[in-house]
Amino acid sequence: MTNEIIDFYIKSHPVTLGVLALLAIYFIVLNWVFFYRYFSVNSWLQIESRSLESLLMGSTSVDTMSFLNNFLKSSSSSTKEVLDLAMMAATKEATKGLSVLSVFASTTPFIGLFGTVVSILDTFTHIGQSSGGMSIIASGVSDALVATAAGIFVAIFAYTYHQILNRKSFELISSMQMQSDAILARKA
Repeated sequence: MTNEIIDFYIKSHPVTLGVLALLAIYFIVLNWVFFYRYFSVNSWLQIESRSLESLLMGSTSVDTMSFLNNFLKSSSSSTKEVLDLAMMAATKEATKGLSVLSVFASTTPFIGLFGTVVSILDTFTHIGQSSGGMSIIASGVSDALVATAAGIFVAIFAYTYHQILNRKSFELISSMQMQSDAILARKA
């Protein structure tokens, strides 16, 4: 296995190796973004769910840890405008990181494809310089397709993570919207 990796490294075009390195960095970053955002949004969702539950059980105010509490404390009255402002701020905060995952999901297949195209061009250059025939083509194309596979691999994770965080953010905002509606219903 080690010899195959060394062989791949020696035979690959520098651009293909650069593409694979870039995709590796993308993969590390997208995992960091996902896990950081997932755990922070999940803990925030637990706070807001407890706050909503207490409101539904008859409490007259939101939990002190609730995001809405900061906006309600700063205003003399809990008006629809203040709660709408809180919802916009919460939406902005809850969806942080989604654009990074979206960009990674949409660009990594193209980055991988770029590495493949460069590697295939390099293979055709070597074919013109030698008389290896089909064995050189097959070997070169199979090595070149590694970059495309890596791009698709990273894109699958980026897209999946994006969808998971998008859903968690929706749950969070929905919970906060229900709290906002409960507060406004009590005022009426």
